[in-house]
Amino acid sequence: MRQIQHALIVDSPRQGLIEISAEVIGWTQAQGMRAGLLTLFCTHSSASLLIQENAAPEARADIERYFARIAPEDPAAYAHDDEGPDDMPAHLRAALTQVHLSIPLINGRLALGRWQGIYLFEHRRHPQRRTLILHMVGE
Repeated sequence: MRQIQHALIVDSPRQGLIEISAEVIGWTQAQGMRAGLLTLFCTHSSASLLIQENAAPEARADIERYFARIAPEDPAAYAHDDEGPDDMPAHLRAALTQVHLSIPLINGRLALGRWQGIYLFEHRRHPQRRTLILHMVGE
């Protein structure tokens, strides 16, 4: 049984869903494992990770609009605004999603469904540099 870790740096240019499937799949395949489990962990409290529809851009736009409605940028609504009006809504959006994912590795491939992609969900309006920890256990 092997274990390996990697820090994946993602520059998010904007708020919203940023597909990172190619980077994650590329790193995973380069490790040469046939079976195991990949865990991704986002080291930030204002961004999150999702496995989501990767074929229809409208699905991603709908998700982004939904989160904007349930955690709006309203300065009157929150006490915490240390980094601006998108600060607390970003924390709420991250709390409602997840900062980690686990994906099985079967026959050397991540067991993603046909229309699934891996996304960093950036909750801040301005460009950010995000660190994701990839940890794979397998053989």
